[in-house]
Amino acid sequence: MPNDAFDRILVTSALPYANGPLHLGHLAGAYLPADLYCRYQRLQGRELVYICGSDEMGAAIMMRALAEGGNAQDIVDKYHGMIEASFRVFGMSFDYYGRTTSPVHAATSQDFFRTLAEKDVFTLKTDQQLYDPEAGIFLADRFVRGTCPICGYEEAYGDQCENCGSSLSPTELINPRSTVTDATPELRETTHWYLPLGDFQETLEQWIDTHPEWKPNVLGQVRSWFQDGLKDRAITRDVPWGVPVPKDVAEAAGVDAEGKVIYVWFDAPIGYISATKEWAAANGHPDRWKTYWQDEGTKLIHFIGKDNIVFHCLMFPAMLMAHGDYVVPENVPANEFLNLEGRKLSTSRGWAVWLHEYLHDFEPDLLRYALATMLPETKDADFSWKEFQARVNSELADVLGNFVNRALTFAHRYFGGVVPELLDPSDLDTDVLTQLAAFPNTIAEAYERFRVREAVQETMNLARLGNKYFNDAAPWHSRKTDPQAAANTIHVSLQLCASLAVLMDPILPFAAERVRNMLKLDGVRNSDAGVRHGTIGWAEAGHSLLPSGHTLGEAEILFTKIEDDAIQLQIEKLEARAADVATEAAPAAPYEPLKDEIEYDDFAKLDLRMGKVTVAEPVKKSNKLLRLEVDLGFEQRQILAGVAKQMSPDDLVGKRVVVVANLKPRKLFGYESQGMLLMAEDRDGRLTPLSADGEAGGVVR
Repeated sequence: MPNDAFDRILVTSALPYANGPLHLGHLAGAYLPADLYCRYQRLQGRELVYICGSDEMGAAIMMRALAEGGNAQDIVDKYHGMIEASFRVFGMSFDYYGRTTSPVHAATSQDFFRTLAEKDVFTLKTDQQLYDPEAGIFLADRFVRGTCPICGYEEAYGDQCENCGSSLSPTELINPRSTVTDATPELRETTHWYLPLGDFQETLEQWIDTHPEWKPNVLGQVRSWFQDGLKDRAITRDVPWGVPVPKDVAEAAGVDAEGKVIYVWFDAPIGYISATKEWAAANGHPDRWKTYWQDEGTKLIHFIGKDNIVFHCLMFPAMLMAHGDYVVPENVPANEFLNLEGRKLSTSRGWAVWLHEYLHDFEPDLLRYALATMLPETKDADFSWKEFQARVNSELADVLGNFVNRALTFAHRYFGGVVPELLDPSDLDTDVLTQLAAFPNTIAEAYERFRVREAVQETMNLARLGNKYFNDAAPWHSRKTDPQAAANTIHVSLQLCASLAVLMDPILPFAAERVRNMLKLDGVRNSDAGVRHGTIGWAEAGHSLLPSGHTLGEAEILFTKIEDDAIQLQIEKLEARAADVATEAAPAAPYEPLKDEIEYDDFAKLDLRMGKVTVAEPVKKSNKLLRLEVDLGFEQRQILAGVAKQMSPDDLVGKRVVVVANLKPRKLFGYESQGMLLMAEDRDGRLTPLSADGEAGGVVR
């Protein structure tokens, strides 16, 4: 629905786990696009609150604490502070950044749980779960590892196999072991509360059907869950870290509450509510949170990564519907994953760029812009340091910075540092001003549809228009032959700069403020969190903002180009960290051992053929598989390849590959795989398809 159908907007970003620092993948998924959207909406003058905070109750926190030999509270205190500081320096405009270890959050989560229990929403189940006899605790999903029953991967977690993407339960694992003590778990009886999502499926389907405007990747994943049928979801755990299950609820159910906590995926989204409560109290209006969460005039938007879709589009809405007092999301614009230098971003392998380290070396605006042009909005995208450099140098410096500098420098040098009067403008002058008037609406439309990359491109197009206009008008010539024409050129150019100082603010808040200072442009509405002031906003940016005779500030270089050696240093730092992690992880066995010898006749049984990939697409419900159509010359084959985590479909379409053509067909995820692609696997797990120049169908010997 359009914004004018709502009285206010409530925006949330997925709560980051407080078990490590922020990296570029986090920013590209849930945070940078949300910040640009919020800053844009504030410039539009709309009432908006932007809420986030640290998720401090997950099993990952406990695992980090065990690995570092500390306690969970120390871990979250350390990383909450680091995350909050990095966000602040990066320019995130949260109205409030909370944390889920706060007393308000515990009380809010328990009250929510209690309300659903009183409405008999939950189902109680007693069953057997894995128990670590050495640690004396039940093991949550992530505290169990073992062999995946689907693909045979030996390091699958108890909730999901990261190799094939299958959802699992700990009891399904083959040869399970505790990640706490490495002991073999025992099955013991325990009772837990479940949210019966199946009871809400019809209601959720009807609700989702009212939002055809949602991103295709979001709707596709949600509908695949509907197709399989929603199941009961456990929302309590037997672990020593988390929000305790309310004792009165447990007593009423005849269950011992000792050691039982609310599952993190139940309490984490409630963190949006508790943080809004804390924001309202901090601003002296403790009940104002209800206006945002319980009034139908609120437009609720969740910005998340694709790994959180099921929880924000199904589980949390079901919780809100079951409670009955809350609004449900109007949109959940989830982004896909960001890869790094052509490889999957992996913190465990050291293949990541940490935000706090970046901020030591470069300005935040440079990353905000470059990353915004690469956002994985509909499919996985890739960040590379060289592309970052190219975006900064060729766009920020050569286009935007160059135009602002040319206009201001010329005004100071030839017009006394004031805005010259516009008299008898040429067709070119009026045409540019007419084009300027259309830019706010064009950019706004992209933001409203959550197409941030398009909004950024259109914003830079205004600076491109300015440069072209300046070149075409050539004031360095006309100032000698027609001084008024030169004055008109500088007048129009300065109006473009003033509009840019507003329209580029969501993307480049620090640079936009510097341009406003250079122009002495006062009265622009604040896009950051806090009090709204100023009479110049988004709509006004399509008009001339600087009156003739207005005195300008001093011109300065807006962006400095990044040299090659600075980029090479970042690449070397990334590769060195990954190499260090690889050395620490497996110093004694760098290569996979050779397999047993075979006879030539064994090899000769393989029918290897050249093929060309003509179609490649993801397989629903699998994080690993791509469905390929391969031309073997004499026929077409459908082949499933387990490479989705490392390469996109676009990486494979048109590629010549080597296929095992006589492999017995196998059914996976409802598709028949009629062969196998040959891949080279590096020691770090990176896959590269084998290729050659032979014709499709040619025999590989």
